[in-house]
This record gives sequence, structure tokens and C-alpha cells, in this order.
Amino acid sequence: MDFSDFGQFFQGIGSLFVQEPHIAIGRLVLIGLGFLLVYLGKKEILEPLLMIPMGLGMSAVNAGVLILDGTSTGTLFIDPLVSSTDDVVTTLQINWLQPIYTFTFSNGLIACLVFMGIGVLLDVGYLMARPFQSMMLAIFAELGTFVVFPLAVALDMTPQQAASVATIGGADGPMVLFTSLVLAPEIFVPITVVGYLYLGLAYGGYPYLVRLMVPARLRGMPMPLGRQRTITAGQKLAFAVAICTLLCLLFPVAAPLFFSLFIGVAVREAGIPQFQDLLGKVFLYGATFFLGLTLGVLCEASTLLDPVVLKLLLLGMLALLISGIGGILGGYVLYFATGKKVNPIVGIAGVSCVPTTAKVAQKIATDENPQCIVMPAALGANISGVITSAIIAGTFVALLR
Repeated sequence: MDFSDFGQFFQGIGSLFVQEPHIAIGRLVLIGLGFLLVYLGKKEILEPLLMIPMGLGMSAVNAGVLILDGTSTGTLFIDPLVSSTDDVVTTLQINWLQPIYTFTFSNGLIACLVFMGIGVLLDVGYLMARPFQSMMLAIFAELGTFVVFPLAVALDMTPQQAASVATIGGADGPMVLFTSLVLAPEIFVPITVVGYLYLGLAYGGYPYLVRLMVPARLRGMPMPLGRQRTITAGQKLAFAVAICTLLCLLFPVAAPLFFSLFIGVAVREAGIPQFQDLLGKVFLYGATFFLGLTLGVLCEASTLLDPVVLKLLLLGMLALLISGIGGILGGYVLYFATGKKVNPIVGIAGVSCVPTTAKVAQKIATDENPQCIVMPAALGANISGVITSAIIAGTFVALLR
């Protein structure tokens, strides 16, 4: 058996010698990156629910490349660029993940399923107890969105593309997916992959940012609970119904996301355990699994090795960094405005990666002072961040569509 026969028999290896050298090298790099994501997910340095299926999908798709007709290559996973009706129908019968991509990604359904599950987990009472403080932190934590949008336009991106990459600053994966799908479908694949990669990195990177900007004596500062008022489930349900209706009225183009989030909240507060299990377990974890898996499979070298992707990587990193800084600055504003009663680290929770950034704030506080409890205030900011990022995404879509 000569080498050409070997390459035809083991086509994953043979295709490395058929493709352009930069594509072949990119495949090897992405296989290694997939291994790294699985390792970091297992160690819980990054979010394991996303990173393990995403990492394995990334490695598998870049390893499993076929030689189709002498020189062209492809996989049996997904073709995200197929567009004509006949081609879509044909591809649905060949690529095994194509139905998931076509019927849940390209119409935003998977983002809505994730939002339903997140809604079941949210206790809006934390927001209702501190509405003004929570919303203020959330607005500060959108600083990266506001800064990156004009910067991206200055870098020759269209306003629609700039808005899509700027939403990464909100650290809300379903919102990034939804906005890019509606406004910039031509960069939907790389921007969604970049957005979710950086959301995973925020899980490991934000603690260092908090420790850099907030001294130890403030990180462990206890927050007085103050006067507590009881918020009933009925009040929370009424709040969810009213806010959902208002936001759908103001931003109809983002109504599916608002509805998905608040139907989860409504199910929680109405006390319907059957639906709570359906949305909070089956929908949320099922959608998260296929989200991570599909995003990993979309990380094919031939798709990602485009000059625009480097620009997206840098802008996405910058958006999340500036949003984290903005959130902490908001925490400092509240610290001084309340007479030093608010721990500045709760500002990081305004970045709406629910509940990751709230957990980051509490963990850092506990590391400095085991008696320090900031989770109620952090969750209020976290929930406000979800609503704020949805409003900004809805505004972008309404103005730029």
C-alpha cells in the first residue's frame, strides 16, 4: 500500500495533504484546542456544561474531514453555509447534526429554549428588592457593548455586524446568537462561536479582574441586609407578566426572547412543578448540550480561518473586558453613593452571564471573609443584566434590521 492508498483509506489523515497548508495547520490547532477545552471543563476552570461537548465536537469535526471528489473536502456533521431549498433538503438527509442546526439554530429556537430554562432558575425577588441598584449595575456592565459598537464600525464593519459583535459585551450567549442571526447572518457562525468561547473564558478570567480592581479589604466587606420586605410569589408573577408584556410591546422583534425568559419565571412563581422540571431540566440541559456540541462542530478550520474572525476575537475579548470593568466601576459608584454599604465586587454580577458572574462575586467575597454574603445583591444585578442585554439587543435589531 503506497501513501496515496493510505490517505484514501484513512481520509482524515489524507485530507490534511489535500487541503491548503494553512487549513491543515488550523485543523491541527483546533483539535488541540478542543482537547484543552475538555480539560478546562473537567477541571471546572471553564463551564463544563458547554466546554466538554464543545471541545469534543471541535476535535471530532476537524479530525473527521473526508475527501469528497479528489480535491474538495467536507464532513458529515454540519454545512452551515447551505442555503437553497433543494440543497438544505439534501443536506438534512446526509449530515447528522444538520436537523439540529437548521431547525433550532437558524430560527433562534435553541436560544429561546435556554431562556425558558434560565427563567425557571431566576428569583426576580432579588431584583424587586433592589430595583434601582440592580438596574444601575446592569447598565454600567453594558459599557463594553457601548464602546465596541462604534469601534467596530470604525474598523469597517457594517452597523449590523458591529451591533452583533458588540452584544458579546453583555455576556449573554442566547442574545449574541439571536442578534447575529437577525442582523448579520453572514457572520453568524464565527460570531456565535467566538461569543460562547469568551463567555466560557469569562468564567475563569473575571476573578482576576475583580482582584486587580478591588482591594482585599473591600472584597470581604459585609453588606448590611437593611430592612427586608416580603415579596410574595403572586407579586413576582404579576411583575413577570407586566414586564414581559411591556417589553414585548416596546420591542416586538425581540418578543420571543422576552416571552421565553418570563414564561420560565411565571412557571416558577405559579408553582407548577411539572413544567418547572420540563423547562429547568429537560429544556435547559438538553438545549445547552446541543448548543455546546453544535458550536464545537461549527469550529471547522475552513469556516473559522477567515480574516474577519480575528477581528471578532479581538473585539469580543475587548467587549467582555470593558463590560467587566464597567460593572466594577458601577459597584464603586454604589459603594460611595450608599455611604460605603455596597461591596464593589457585586458590580461584576451586572454582566449577565447567569448565574456565573453572581457566583464569581460570592466566591471572591467568601475567599476574603467567610461571613460575607453578597449573593442577594449580586443575583439582583445578574437578573437585571439579562433584561438590560435583551433590551439593548432588541434596540439594535429594531434600529438596524
